Amino acid sequence: MLEGRGHLVVVAPTGAGKTPIGMVAALEAYARGRKAAWLVPQRSLTDELDRDLQLWRSRGLRVVRLTGEAAVDTELIRSADVWVATTEKFEAICRAGSLRDSLAEVGCLVVDEIHLLGDPTRGAVLEALLARVREDSAGTRIVGLFATVANAEEVARWLGARLLRTTWRPTRLTWQLPLLDPVDETDWAARAAVRTGAAVRIARQVTDDGGSVLVFCGSKRRVRSTALALAAGRGVSTVGVDADDAEAVERLCTGAGVRLHYRDWPYKREAEQAFRAREADVLVATSTVAAGVNLPARAVIVSDTTLGMDRVEVSMVQQMFGRAGRIGAGEREGWAFLLTDPAERAHWQASLAAGYTVRSRLADHVADHLLAEAVQQRLSTLEEAESWWAGTFAAYQGHDSVEPLHEAAKFLASVGCLRPAADEDRLEPSALGRLTSRFMVDAVLADDLATALRRAPVPDDPLAAEDLLAELLSTCLPVLEQAPFTERAKAALRAALRETGRAAAEEPDTPWGPARAEAPASAEDEQGPRAGDLARAVLLLAAHRPALFRGRPAYVLGIPVDSMTGILEEAQRYLAWLGAQGPLGTVHPWVAVVAADLSLRIRWRTLGAGRGAGRLLWMCERMATAPLAPGLVPRLWKAARARGIDAPDWNGTTPPGDCAISRDGYRALLAERVTGTRIALQGEEVRVWAPPGAAIRLWSGAATTLHTSDGEESTLLLPPAGPGDGCRGAAVFTRGDRLASGWLEAYAALRD
Repeated sequence: MLEGRGHLVVVAPTGAGKTPIGMVAALEAYARGRKAAWLVPQRSLTDELDRDLQLWRSRGLRVVRLTGEAAVDTELIRSADVWVATTEKFEAICRAGSLRDSLAEVGCLVVDEIHLLGDPTRGAVLEALLARVREDSAGTRIVGLFATVANAEEVARWLGARLLRTTWRPTRLTWQLPLLDPVDETDWAARAAVRTGAAVRIARQVTDDGGSVLVFCGSKRRVRSTALALAAGRGVSTVGVDADDAEAVERLCTGAGVRLHYRDWPYKREAEQAFRAREADVLVATSTVAAGVNLPARAVIVSDTTLGMDRVEVSMVQQMFGRAGRIGAGEREGWAFLLTDPAERAHWQASLAAGYTVRSRLADHVADHLLAEAVQQRLSTLEEAESWWAGTFAAYQGHDSVEPLHEAAKFLASVGCLRPAADEDRLEPSALGRLTSRFMVDAVLADDLATALRRAPVPDDPLAAEDLLAELLSTCLPVLEQAPFTERAKAALRAALRETGRAAAEEPDTPWGPARAEAPASAEDEQGPRAGDLARAVLLLAAHRPALFRGRPAYVLGIPVDSMTGILEEAQRYLAWLGAQGPLGTVHPWVAVVAADLSLRIRWRTLGAGRGAGRLLWMCERMATAPLAPGLVPRLWKAARARGIDAPDWNGTTPPGDCAISRDGYRALLAERVTGTRIALQGEEVRVWAPPGAAIRLWSGAATTLHTSDGEESTLLLPPAGPGDGCRGAAVFTRGDRLASGWLEAYAALRD
């Protein structure tokens, strides 16, 4: 490690001490006056590593933790010596551009779990990032930390790195593949029962000898049902207990020394503490514990070999096995068991013996990363793009055809992310392309969403608009469409959808038209929800019943709020992307106005803010500044509401007491508002006064036009209406604020 400054790849079993090697690399960079960045795959690992580096802080090193949910304090990042970040957050910082000078100061990039280059979800981002660092000549050293993989030499050669390999482990690990009793392959209940029974028997053998056990299951429901079975095996009566009743499951299992852990389990922190303190000797979990949280045990039981319909990756099984017999837990020997049925046992024997082979995933996401490189001005022609592609791991593994690259460039141009150029070889990002890259939305999914919105009829009231946005988000985005829920949650969300329909029917007539009648129940409604309906229900709850989310409740309608987090975060990102397009003219004005409002209300859902609150929330965010927003926005919001303020249209230039920006910055912010905008429709014309430089959007049905305000009152012609287009209006957009006529006035201010 200290002999040179070239790239290094370390391959060692889990528990063999890869983290201290990364620490030495980071400290070596610090000693040279350079920054170090440490990338981990999950937020939970940033928590753990951040705790491990607390000693460094006490010795004067400035360590900053960066994750997706944390706002970026650019000054704090610039002054930090060590960054601890998820891969996605580090890539977002690279794309932002404002920290380019600080990125150039990074002398060492430690990549934990670098085998995730082959991960279907995260691999492409990591590969593009490593290809960029590898190409740079700024002297950034890459130190990749691997668990055992079959093609470590290939990855090291691609990086131009020295390979350091060890098979040493402080404790001996023995793994076995217990053979399950044969059952009917089509009988899912019987298959689950035989796996649960085997897990209970093996766990009892280990705990009877004073050991602790980690049981990994393929789904959250399997975690709960397996935990109940383990508790029943210890004499707890679980007859009639609903596995979806979190409180009952937690109470019964805790009494039996069995705890549960997965991302949205409301008692996961207590479970971690109890297992570490050996107050519980069995922890039943999903793969998050294998990849994220360090909770070692004497034995590991991998109960399921599938995640949903997909077979578990060999690398994930190896990570799970690595939790067995960790020296820090006082164990000298570890045991790992992968439960296999007769049909799959030979496959797993061969796969585990051969090890995990890292395969590039970049070819599946060429458009996103080609756009990102163009936005960062790292390439501007197809020839430069071909050169970039030649340096990727994908090309190194034989994907050397540039045809997918050319197709990606054509696609990006066709959807408006690249500007048309006289020279077909040029790759120049448009404003939409820069926006798409900055928000890190998938270009293909984003185009699917935008196309669906263009094809949809223009809504005629806020309820219809919010319902349409929720429906299209839930069907266009796979994370939402395929969101898993427990049976109890499904029932509650079906009821919420029905309740939403009744609320729409009962809403009184409004200035922009009569309330809609409730649609009659369809055969599909009777059969159950369609794909995406459950996520749609979550979005509609946030939009129509925001008070349910006020004050960080653990449950909404009996559903753990944590189980909704992924849906709301994914939707919020795409809504923010849509809302930011108002001044660009790339989406219909109604889409930009409603999406911007919903995006901010979802982001700040713990405030319980209703329709029209988005403008005031935007102002509070800007006054708070990004790094202070989590604490300051609620204070600014509550102070404004206590004074009866429902929109950022106040007079005066004195900043509020909690305002974190300078007086000059505050005055500049006031100028960004649309305050004072006047819109008057008169037949085929619109009279508009808007701040200078603001975008003026006019529409007749689906037809829209874009104008720029000169600060004077203007009389503009509405675009020609198509057949049946009766909805007309106008909207004004600044960089962050907006105001519109007609039913979109509902989003001008909060209405209690």
